[in-house]
Amino acid sequence: MPGFRQELVALFGQPVEENPTQAMVEAAFGAAGLDWRYLTIEVAPEGLADAVRGARAMGFRGFNCTIPHKVAVVEHLDRLSHAATLIGAVNTVVRRGDALVGENTDGAGFLAVLRSRRDPAGMRAVILGAGGAARAIAVELALAGAASLTVVNRGAGRGRELGALLAGLVGELSVVELGGGFRVAAETDLVVNATSIGLFPDVEAEVTLDLAEVAGRALVADVIPNPPETRFLREAASLGCETLDGLEMLVEQGRIGFRLWTGAEPDPAVMREALRRAFAAS
Repeated sequence: MPGFRQELVALFGQPVEENPTQAMVEAAFGAAGLDWRYLTIEVAPEGLADAVRGARAMGFRGFNCTIPHKVAVVEHLDRLSHAATLIGAVNTVVRRGDALVGENTDGAGFLAVLRSRRDPAGMRAVILGAGGAARAIAVELALAGAASLTVVNRGAGRGRELGALLAGLVGELSVVELGGGFRVAAETDLVVNATSIGLFPDVEAEVTLDLAEVAGRALVADVIPNPPETRFLREAASLGCETLDGLEMLVEQGRIGFRLWTGAEPDPAVMREALRRAFAAS
């Protein structure tokens, strides 16, 4: 008699309406012959502890965390991987026996895509934001040999926290409060929007980084997957900058998470095609 029980993984976040991860991961499950399900679940900050307890009780094989839970979830887990401990944020949780283990694929996924374009060693980078994605990307860039990191954030407190985390990991470090805007220095090689500015439905929200000095030379990246071509990336492209969109990072992060949960290697082409269809239908 065939079994009817599916293995479960999920996404916890708020908002999640615009998040396309389910389409990508379930397509990969199907292609790999796995009877697994990926649930997209809206979880408010005050409900996070209950959501994690529920995942334990229902035997989830793991879950992803997105805004605003990447740092807050840490206290609800049994242990963290080395990368997640260093970064201080979790975007992927994996069940190991009875334990829930926090991992971070944000930075590793970003770095893999970046390396397909440019060598991060010696780079001078500007990162907008100081949340979970920014922390992961900044740490991975530092460990990959970036020469300089500038963290630009709207709140001074979180910016200083990230600066303290990076101290000693990179040769040149500065933390700047955003205020009314920030002019990116001419010697910058990489600019990353690691915030939710421009995320659907607020697609016309402005990232107030002035790219005039790096026109035609910097690589400009945005972690937002929806829309794939954000206003920030369109403006960068109009200045002749090479761009890297959030969908590329999402596929690579999803590939790593899939392997952590299942022990199998997914087909990235299947994942990319599922995202293409999802956005074509939206």
